[in-house]
Amino acid sequence: MERRSFLTTAGAAGVAAAASSFPKPAISQGRMEWRMVTSWPKGLPGVGTGAQRIADRITAMSDGRLTVRLFAAGELVPALQVFDAVSDGTADMGHDASYYHTSKKEVIAFYTTFPWGLTAGELSGWIHYGGGQALWDELYAPFNLKGFAAGNTGTQMLGWFREEINSIDDIKGLKFRTPGNGGRVMTKLGATVVSLPGGEIFAALQSGAIDATEWIGPYNDLSFGFYQVAKYYYSPGYHEPASGLELVVNKEKYDALPSDLQTIVSAAAREANDAIYSEYVANSGPALRTLVSEHGVIIKKVPDDVLIAMGEAANEVLNEVRDQDDLSRRIVDSYLAYRADVVPWTRIGEQQFLNSRGLPFPHGANG
Repeated sequence: MERRSFLTTAGAAGVAAAASSFPKPAISQGRMEWRMVTSWPKGLPGVGTGAQRIADRITAMSDGRLTVRLFAAGELVPALQVFDAVSDGTADMGHDASYYHTSKKEVIAFYTTFPWGLTAGELSGWIHYGGGQALWDELYAPFNLKGFAAGNTGTQMLGWFREEINSIDDIKGLKFRTPGNGGRVMTKLGATVVSLPGGEIFAALQSGAIDATEWIGPYNDLSFGFYQVAKYYYSPGYHEPASGLELVVNKEKYDALPSDLQTIVSAAAREANDAIYSEYVANSGPALRTLVSEHGVIIKKVPDDVLIAMGEAANEVLNEVRDQDDLSRRIVDSYLAYRADVVPWTRIGEQQFLNSRGLPFPHGANG
């Protein structure tokens, strides 16, 4: 099989037990109440409040015909069991990131991100205009799920480290919290990878259970207080050039909805896809400034030779995922073909503009 180079530069019983203490959704005279579960701590800005907006928008747009009640991480099911809960009907819909569920099928992660892959705008383009949604439907159908793009946190930071990264040797033996295919890359480089939900990260970092972590970026990382334990904040987030979020709906229940309610669910997800990303763009800069100026955080860039090693490992992971089965191959090939089509434009249009914006223009024209 042809190899492609990608670098060019809790169990079901626990779910059922937790769910048993909550009343089943109500159905009365054509009006329904659905339960949405999330992987996010209650009220977490961006992802958590974004999920609440989806629930509220579906309720409002349907004039209460489909009322959605949100349960944050741990309120109905554990944080990382959204996929299973919606699949088996414990919940009707959920909001999280697909790469939390690579144990089901590794290629699932591509709908959140892949190392050195697509930016937020590019990912949205692949899903909506590049064939990604049809493949997603095929991927999730055996799990009784329907997936929608429903938010993006943008390009992330590589994460928080107690010690500096000066060479690839500094990765070896590192206990690092990171999910998805990015975790597989770090494993290949000698790190010990730990998967933790957001609400458990600070305690693990503080206790020494982990040496380093990535979460999202300045907007959420500031409120999580990672700077109290680790001062080195590294970029680029090669592992998550975009971080797509998903709204997953129980497919059997979605298919049974009237067509207008199906459209409302889809529209609420599409609206969230823009709204959540816009919120992160608007708030990450001020949060980063606060981290540096008020908390003494040290911004560092990963050395180029380490980035190259990360890219080589990412290419190995890519080919391993691609070779797993026919559907994985078709999804990876679609993703790569789309990337090859859009990168010439984003490199000329966006990247060169961003590079030029750093030139010393007079009168502050470059910000």
